[in-house]
Amino acid sequence: MQRMIPKRAPVRRPQPDEYPSFFEKYVSLIQSDDIVGTLEAQRVQMVQLLGARSEREGNFRYAPGKWSVKEIIGHLSDAERIFAYRALRIARGDETPLSAFEQDDYIVTGKFNERTLADLAAEFLSVRMATMTMVQSFTEEAWGRRGTASEHPVTVRAMGYVIAGHEMHHRKILDERYFPAIPRA
Repeated sequence: MQRMIPKRAPVRRPQPDEYPSFFEKYVSLIQSDDIVGTLEAQRVQMVQLLGARSEREGNFRYAPGKWSVKEIIGHLSDAERIFAYRALRIARGDETPLSAFEQDDYIVTGKFNERTLADLAAEFLSVRMATMTMVQSFTEEAWGRRGTASEHPVTVRAMGYVIAGHEMHHRKILDERYFPAIPRA
């Protein structure tokens, strides 16, 4: 059952002092002030992108040492959960500093290549729906709260943009480097 989430007022773009500079590559990719609408549009785009892919394509790597398509999708789910968890903790006023995570270790232990692409796609979509439901509940005050993640100050608003920008960053890599390079059967 698909549930429509009512839209709230647009969320103001985060300012550079609301996130560490290494997140700029993600925040800068998002042009909209409607972060919930952006997250929804990305969900639809990812359904379309992955729905047209075969299991063989899920195992593809465009170069030695690069993640497979499945590993990218698994990484997107893992990272979104972590970013959303950070946003939740900060939105709720938790001032405990939140630690960083090592993405390559998550890829190794995630065993994403042992799963089907369809299963990983379904997981990503479930994670995205949970994220959308959560951010939809945030008040204007919650969006502006500041906390510490990966030893840097960050706002909830910035975490919303990081979530969307991180997905867009990896989807662009899939579109530009992976899918065009897959040999036709």
